[in-house]
Amino acid sequence: MPDLDHDQELWDALPDGVVIADAEAVVRLVNAPARRMLGDGAVPGAALTDVLALQDQDARDWYSSNQPYRGLDSRTGIPEQSWLLPDGSEVLVTARIGRSGRHGPVERVAVVLRSGRGRARLDRDRSDLVATVAHELRSPLTGVKGFVTTLLSKWDRLNDEQKKLMLTTVSTDAERLSRLITELLDVARIDTGRLPLYPREIDAIPVLDRVAESVRAGTSRTITIRHATPSAAAFADPDKFVQVVTNLVDNAVRHGEGEVTLTSEPGPLGLRITVDDQGEGIPEALRDRVFTKFWKHGTRGGSGLGMYIVNGLVRVHGGELAILDAPAGGARIVIDWPAQDRRS
Repeated sequence: MPDLDHDQELWDALPDGVVIADAEAVVRLVNAPARRMLGDGAVPGAALTDVLALQDQDARDWYSSNQPYRGLDSRTGIPEQSWLLPDGSEVLVTARIGRSGRHGPVERVAVVLRSGRGRARLDRDRSDLVATVAHELRSPLTGVKGFVTTLLSKWDRLNDEQKKLMLTTVSTDAERLSRLITELLDVARIDTGRLPLYPREIDAIPVLDRVAESVRAGTSRTITIRHATPSAAAFADPDKFVQVVTNLVDNAVRHGEGEVTLTSEPGPLGLRITVDDQGEGIPEALRDRVFTKFWKHGTRGGSGLGMYIVNGLVRVHGGELAILDAPAGGARIVIDWPAQDRRS
């Protein structure tokens, strides 16, 4: 087995713990992260079975459970498993079995130990995701169930206006559910890079006008449109472009105050779209968090997915997005959208 000592500084620089044993199951190398995890007994010259003082929830030890020097002579590794250190903290352990030839005897066993904190954090994030989705789904489902139950049990005692009001509410809640499910699907597709995209060159001005009119129809707030040019080229999937602009204008209406202004003008990538409101704005320290999943600021509604999706859609088109301060003191969202295909 080659000498490993002269490379000790390099082994110690690795982020994960490494333990390497020879053909006799005697430890030849232990790097610094492994020593911190395994304790003072993890030193070269010790037996591998003593150094890897790891147990599972049933008090079984790693060495006896995996028998790295026995088993099939074709075995070359041990897949990642979760084990507990003597102090009770979790580590993820994997091993590589080195042989002298394809079916030869074991010459060395290299074990890698990685802290389980990252996986624990991922598990917490997944639990938070499930809890948030369940909460967002429960509210409209409760309304739908309540009104449908009332309609079924008291249909003959309700007048037409009451029925219409309940059915309208059911329809609104169903649309909210559909929108949330669509957003969740978009998030999954953005995360996995499987978002279907059908971009082409479009004139953005009519699209911006339609979006502003659509949002304006559902609010009493003033929405002003300003275009620097009568036409503006954008390379975009038309549906996704509408989704981005609608989200931005709708967010400005729901979370901002005063007049909302939608502006288009030439920009460094082709088209610059700016949405301003006159609310409190977004503090600079929070601006990066706006683009995370389920981020919410203030008490107003929403799934907290809108800006995450907006940022993902802008980036996948090769555009850029920034949050600034509006001249009137509110939030300013600036999108530089490419006029040509900039996707990598």
